[in-house]
This record gives sequence, C-alpha cells and structure tokens, in this order.
Amino acid sequence: MKKPFLISIGLLLLLASPGWSQDMRAASQEAEKDRKAAVEAAKEAEQRILADRKALQEEVNRLESLEKKLEADISRLQESIRARRTEEGELSEEWAQKELQFRETIGTVRVSARELESILKNSPLTAYAPERVEQLKPLLNKQYFPGIDDINQLTDLFLDEAKRSGEVSLKTGRFIDRAGELREGTVLNLGKFTAVYDTGEEVGFLNYSDDTQRFYALSALPDWMVRRNLKGYLQGQDDTVYTDLSGGAALRQITHKPTIWEQIKSGGPIVWPILAIATLALILIVERIFYLNRVHGNTDRLMDSINQTAEKGDWDACESMVGKYEGRNWPVVNVLAAGLAGRGEDRETQENILQEAILREAPRLERFLAVLGILGAIAPLLGLLGTVTGMIGTFRVITLYGTGDPRMMSGGISEALVTTELGLAVAIPIMLLHTFLSRRVDHIIGDMEEKAVALTNISQKARRQNGTSLQNA
Repeated sequence: MKKPFLISIGLLLLLASPGWSQDMRAASQEAEKDRKAAVEAAKEAEQRILADRKALQEEVNRLESLEKKLEADISRLQESIRARRTEEGELSEEWAQKELQFRETIGTVRVSARELESILKNSPLTAYAPERVEQLKPLLNKQYFPGIDDINQLTDLFLDEAKRSGEVSLKTGRFIDRAGELREGTVLNLGKFTAVYDTGEEVGFLNYSDDTQRFYALSALPDWMVRRNLKGYLQGQDDTVYTDLSGGAALRQITHKPTIWEQIKSGGPIVWPILAIATLALILIVERIFYLNRVHGNTDRLMDSINQTAEKGDWDACESMVGKYEGRNWPVVNVLAAGLAGRGEDRETQENILQEAILREAPRLERFLAVLGILGAIAPLLGLLGTVTGMIGTFRVITLYGTGDPRMMSGGISEALVTTELGLAVAIPIMLLHTFLSRRVDHIIGDMEEKAVALTNISQKARRQNGTSLQNA
C-alpha cells in the first residue's frame, strides 16, 4: 500500500512541472503497468502461498494421521513388549527352575559317582574287578554331562557292589605274604568285610591296599583259637567264623597292639613307684608264703604222736620227738617244747607258760603283714596321683593348643588311665594276699592254742595220776 502512494505523490510532482508532463505520463503508465504486474505477482504469490498452505495442511493432516497411527502402533507394540517381557520372565523363571533341577541332578550324579569311586577303591572286591573304577572316570569329568545311560551304568555299579558285598566266595588268588613276597593260595572273602588266606602252612587275615589293588597278609598272625576257627571254616568243619565288620580297623589292632611294657611306659613317672611297690610286695608275699608253709609243718601228725606217747607216760619220748624239730624253729614245736618243759607245774602256771610261748611266736608269724597292708593302701593312692597329674597335663595342652587335635591330649589321658589301672592292678592282689596271709597266721596261732590246751590237759591228767599213785603208795 505504501508503494502506490509514493508513486502517486511522485506523479503529482512531475505533473506540476510542465517539462516533465510527457515523461510523467509515460512514467505513470509504466508505473501502472508495474503496479498491475506487482499486483498480479502478489496474487500469484498469494495463490502459491495458499496452495502451499493447503498442501502443507494436507501434509500436516496426513502426518497427524500417521502420527496417530504410529502412536497406536507404538501402544500396541508396547503392550506386545510388555506381554513378551512377562512371558520372558515366566519362561526365565521356568528355565531357572529346570536348570537348577538339571544342575542338582548332574551334581547328584557326580557326587554319587565320587562316593562310589571311594567305595570301589576301598573295597577288596575291586581286586577281582578293577575295570569298575575305570567306568566311573567319565562321570567325574566336570566338562562331561551324563545321560540316562550313564545314570543306569552308575546304578548297575552300585547294585554290583551290593551284590558282591553279600557273597561269601572261596577262590584261588594271589597276595603279598608276611615275608613281602607275592604268592598264591586259597582266599576266602566274607563279603567286603573280611578276607582270609590259607597257604597250607599258615592261616591268617588279609588286608586290601587301594593303591596297589592287592591283598597283603597281616604282619602278625591272630591267636591260635582264631586260626583254628579259620582253618575249620575253610575246611567246612565250623559254621561260624570271625569277621571284622569295621572294615579292617579291628584287624589292624592285631599288628598295632601295644605290649605291656609299652603301656607301662605311657603311664609317666608315677608308674615307677607303683612298680617298686609291686616288686617289694611280691618279695614279701613270697617270703611269707614259704615261711608260713615251712613253720607250720605237719603239726597235726606230730601232736597226735605226742598225745599218744604222753598218755602212756613216756615224757622222755615226747621230748625226744619234739627235739627232732627244734632245729627247724617251728612256732608250734616251740610252744609244745615250752609246754613239755613246764608239765610239772599246776594248770594255771602251765597255761601261762604256753600263752607266753604263743605270744613270743606271734610277732614272727605276723612279720611284714602290716607292711603289706600299707603297700596295698598306697598303690591306689599313687594311681590316683598319676590320674591327677595326667589330667593336669591334659588341661595344660588344651590351654596351649586347644581341642582341635585329640592326639595332643592323648599323652596326659594315657598317663591318667594307665596309672589308675596299674595302681588298682597292684593294690587288689596285695590286699587279697594280705587277707589270705592274715587268715593263715590266725589259723597257725589258733592251731598253737589248740595244741597247747591239748598238751595242758594231757600233762595235768598225767600229773593227777602220778599224784594218786604216790598217795596209794
């Protein structure tokens, strides 16, 4: 609008000038033409703009429609994604469960195979079927996934071992004998528990070595009763046989059984006083037994002979008979000798003489009995002392090293138990023999009292008879 107005102002100015009228007219026409051209161009531009606007509007509408469609598609795809994700989660959870079950199954198979491998290696029956261990090697490989055939094979091996374990077989086999040489003989297998060999020269137990997969004879033979039982069973004469159900642990005790001296040495320093008491008590007991047997003698026969001779009044013969035994220093003989010497006295005096003789002989008979009683009481006390010292040592080890290794405490416990056992083992026979010897002494003293009373009665009877004869004369 400004451009036509300026053109009009310009035309007016030109018309006011006379010289320029003609030019102005031409210019006006030119300007009109330009205006019309400009208007036309403006209309064309407007038409183009409107056309472009319409096209753009249509494009916008198309794009908006496409956007809505895409949004719908996105919504549908998002819903599908959510559904797929839910399904994926369910499938993942199901797969995790199945994978866990699968891994548990594989782990169970491998654990079972490893257990079976240990069983087969330690089983003496593998000596007759060593290929069974080789069949398990694939199952023990972590990179190998076992199938149903492998599981069936594993089951068959378990059943085979169970079947062989329940069988008693007698066959000719090879084993390492006690001299370390490989030899052949009759081998009896009582399941997987016990193996027995018979070479014709000796019978014994076999142990199985899983390293060499061979049987070897124990280095020590069992007791003769066990060997006789094994021999009888092999020959069909016995229906029962010794069997080691501990898998060889009991049989190994035959070769590892400690001697008495080894047990004594494990008791510690308290053992030596107990052994000294046992030695001293043994010497005293032996001395007392021999002494009491020697001094007692055959006094019953001697007394019967003296009584018969005294009743005849032959007192010289009685003294001669007693004199034969005076050198032996027997208490009963000494008492009888004292009674014969005092036969002329009255009853009370003669009884006092005999009682004094008995009292004089009693200490010799009771000698060392008090010492034996004391030794019998001290021995268990020393055993108790060894128990206390052993337990103190055990607790000291526990304080220093804890209870992780029981072998660290075995020394103190062994000392405690051995000293207690040895103390009781020494004290019990000492007390029993002390009682026996005490009763023996009491019997001898009672025997002397009996013989003294009998001699008194005989002498007093003879004394009365002599007195009556004198009065009659």
